[in-house]
Amino acid sequence: MSPITPSEVARTSVVRTVAELRSRLAAHRRTGLTIGLVPTMGALHEGHLSLIRHARARCERVVVSLFVNPAQFNERSDLERYPRRERDDVALAVEAGADVLFAPSVEEVYPPGFATSVEVLGLTDRLEGAARGSEHFRGVATVVTKLLCMAMPDVAYFGQKDAQQVLVIRRLAADLNLPVRIEALPTVREPDGLAMSSRNALLDPDQRVRALALSAALDRVGELATAGERSAEALLAAAHATLSSAGVSPEYVALVEPDTLEPIDRLTGEALLAIAARIGDVRLIDNATLRPTPAAPSSQRLPGETITRCNA
Repeated sequence: MSPITPSEVARTSVVRTVAELRSRLAAHRRTGLTIGLVPTMGALHEGHLSLIRHARARCERVVVSLFVNPAQFNERSDLERYPRRERDDVALAVEAGADVLFAPSVEEVYPPGFATSVEVLGLTDRLEGAARGSEHFRGVATVVTKLLCMAMPDVAYFGQKDAQQVLVIRRLAADLNLPVRIEALPTVREPDGLAMSSRNALLDPDQRVRALALSAALDRVGELATAGERSAEALLAAAHATLSSAGVSPEYVALVEPDTLEPIDRLTGEALLAIAARIGDVRLIDNATLRPTPAAPSSQRLPGETITRCNA
């Protein structure tokens, strides 16, 4: 995809520098307009667009960043293969309600001599942090902190598909006293259940079918929990079995506390089920929140009846 032309930049409010971004937003901020930020790495899909539309409905000005952050990629080949289609992204974002597209260069975000990083301890040691290394979340935390400082939004919107990332960003915003509300929206899925991801475009037809094993595993665990299964060991075994039947070997399958990511032994309250797996050379993640439903009062049960439900 060729870069957009100068005339297209003018029509679609694309800015390339922090100075331009702040200048564009200064008047809005002075008049008290609410500013929403949707950070993305481009290759926009319906998941991103739902965030932009949500921001449009609640904020008076919407900024969308388009920046493939090299600092959060562990493998150079993964960075080089990541889809880039700026012209399409600009058109989609504007149609969804974006007022400003911030598409900086790597040098604008990480200028010569850049030597600062942001690291959130504890939450980044497990799941994605354990699988991808500490540098991944250091890269995420650093670039998100920079974007929040560059745009200074009132609200920033993220997708719950990256559940661990949302926790990390909420933690850094709280710890650094950043005046922004972090809002997460539910995962958007394809009609067949596959969680929308920019990486899905890299799957060939056979891999696309195999990728459905991730959502199928989440559904299977949800069914078992609804039927009353509370053992984490049994629930995780079911997820592994579903993945294995599709020929998928996960990097991890974990049932954890949703706020701390600490592993749990038994499903007694809300929990996060998280999965990561490689389908060919494409790494995908997915998750679901399990919410056990309290048993009905004894006066509503038949004698000897036990009711246990869990909605995934």
